[in-house]
Amino acid sequence: MLATGDYPTHPIRQPDPIQADTTPTPRVLTIISSVLEKLVARNDKLVEVLTEQPDGLNLDRNGTISAPLGKSLNAFHGIRAPNISIPNYLERIYKYTNCSPSCFVLGYVYIDRLAHKHPDSLLISLNVHRLLVTCVMVASKVLDDVHYNNAFYARVGGVSNAELNRLELELLFLLDFGVAVSSQVFETYCFHLEQEMLINGVDQKVERVISPVAVDEIVTDIG
Repeated sequence: MLATGDYPTHPIRQPDPIQADTTPTPRVLTIISSVLEKLVARNDKLVEVLTEQPDGLNLDRNGTISAPLGKSLNAFHGIRAPNISIPNYLERIYKYTNCSPSCFVLGYVYIDRLAHKHPDSLLISLNVHRLLVTCVMVASKVLDDVHYNNAFYARVGGVSNAELNRLELELLFLLDFGVAVSSQVFETYCFHLEQEMLINGVDQKVERVISPVAVDEIVTDIG
């Protein structure tokens, strides 16, 4: 993965008519989906509990969360939770963008960094899909030598191009443009994801196919 803090500018793949990749779904998608589904379910219950409290959080007319929870992730909130599940959404992104499996690990790293930088802002069903497509898109720009542009990712992810452009900037500023991940940190996250599956009695390994250069240095609507 990139060793510098610069945001990369690899060649952009020209958008072709959306056609799904027929290769088998990588195991990493199943692993990350399982971890995120449990996290989102837990956080949704927490939000529900707080909502029922007289002095709990408030939701405005757009469904945006206000105090006592943080507002850092409000830009990623939809009015309602999308109908598409997390596993199906990740599989859709993989099949249509043909990004490397490692992009999903890196995207998970970004989500975890957000959780640590903004601990009062929760990953919930209202924001997880927009965060996923944004994080994976940014990861593809970091890792993959050739990648699709924002307009293509927006079409695959079910958001407008203008919205995805805005979400990309929002993510970068929330991360303080910290998109670089060392090979050691990458391996640590792979091990963590594998351990999460072992806890549930499932022995699955994360694919570690990643660009040597990077190590060293269809339409859906989620509105």
